[in-house]
Amino acid sequence: MAIQIKNKSFETLIEYSMIEKRTRLIGIEINVDYEDKQPVFVGVLNGAFMFMADLMKEVKIPCEATFVKFASYHGGLKSSGQVTEHLALDIDLAGRHVIVVEDIVDTGQTLKHFLQQLTQLNPASVAIASLLVKPKALEVDLPAIDYVGFEIGNEFVVGYGLDYEGLGRNLCDIYRLNGEAEES
Repeated sequence: MAIQIKNKSFETLIEYSMIEKRTRLIGIEINVDYEDKQPVFVGVLNGAFMFMADLMKEVKIPCEATFVKFASYHGGLKSSGQVTEHLALDIDLAGRHVIVVEDIVDTGQTLKHFLQQLTQLNPASVAIASLLVKPKALEVDLPAIDYVGFEIGNEFVVGYGLDYEGLGRNLCDIYRLNGEAEES
């Protein structure tokens, strides 16, 4: 199915049923990995809100949730490379087990910036859960991403929390910009 957002056409990349299944499996992994711990989930807004909400429904162990907000896209189709902070942490993470929840890791700039901040807060551990990862788009060295929903090509995507100029976050499926399909 194709959709239109502003002047761009998008086609279905990942249907919500697949997102649900993968999110359920990630939740099971987290339940096992953190069985004797009480992790703090830190969602990176705005994009991670849908993934984090669905993931939290699958987590059956005691946990907490909070959010931070960074921006690097500033309305375009590509990251500007400049990370700006719009909402800071409001919880003490010293000695805590932290799971950073991202919608997408593409250039890695935002995640690297946030991980540098987290390190200074002395958490007991830091894990990363990302719905989408674009391995070919990475521009920085990052630690391994512990929980990955899907690896995708270096293409622009919207839906399920991801947006194009503020629109499309409410879509259940994930769509890619028409004409950007990468060959395997």
